[in-house]
Amino acid sequence: HVQLVESGGGEVQAGGSLKLSCAGSAYILENCGMVWYRQAKGKEEKLVSVRKDGTPVYEDTVKGRSTISRDNANKLVHLQMNSLKSDDTGLYFCVTGNGAYWGQGTQVTVS
Repeated sequence: HVQLVESGGGEVQAGGSLKLSCAGSAYILENCGMVWYRQAKGKEEKLVSVRKDGTPVYEDTVKGRSTISRDNANKLVHLQMNSLKSDDTGLYFCVTGNGAYWGQGTQVTVS
């Protein structure tokens, strides 16, 4: 079910930064781990997840350049991305860890 809303995407130059957000219901934010994926070049790649207890797990693609955080009070999960490069271009979307909820994505373009 589409119950999450991603935002914060845009066009930036290489080396720049963006902060993406994933908004959900209070129930989702209080009960679910969250995963960020990127769809690019016909592929879907997992980037990072944050568990229900707040523990982040970064994939090599973004490790060292990105930070995931939870803001349950405002029903948000953020993905701060720094040192962006051209191959970071893609559609970024969030999915709950149990796969029950997802969003429609926010586009990131790095030039």
